[in-house]
Amino acid sequence: VQLQASGGGLVQAGGSLGLSCSASERIFGIDVMAWYRQAPGKERNLVATITTNYERNYIASVKGRFTISRDNDKNTVHLQMNSLKPEDTAVYYCTIGRWSPWGEFAPDYWGQGTLVTVSS
Repeated sequence: VQLQASGGGLVQAGGSLGLSCSASERIFGIDVMAWYRQAPGKERNLVATITTNYERNYIASVKGRFTISRDNDKNTVHLQMNSLKPEDTAVYYCTIGRWSPWGEFAPDYWGQGTLVTVSS
């Protein structure tokens, strides 16, 4: 599976940006779509997930500001980011994976990453 992300860029604090990601194919059982991000000098962290039934999860720091959505027919995922803060600056990666039985998201495939820079 190949994932192609787009939509990164430079935005001022308080602004909005949308990221999109398209998957080349579907694999049965590996269908949770998600976004991670990696800030400079920091670990890569999960930001949001969405299942085929549109169940969404977000990390606390983006709740109310970010919205993850997907189009199951087109095999795409979108991350709408509003009220952006400088601490949202990171490389954002889209992934496809699955939830483990113990409730952790396990990514199987990664996109190439797209840089989001939020200026103060």
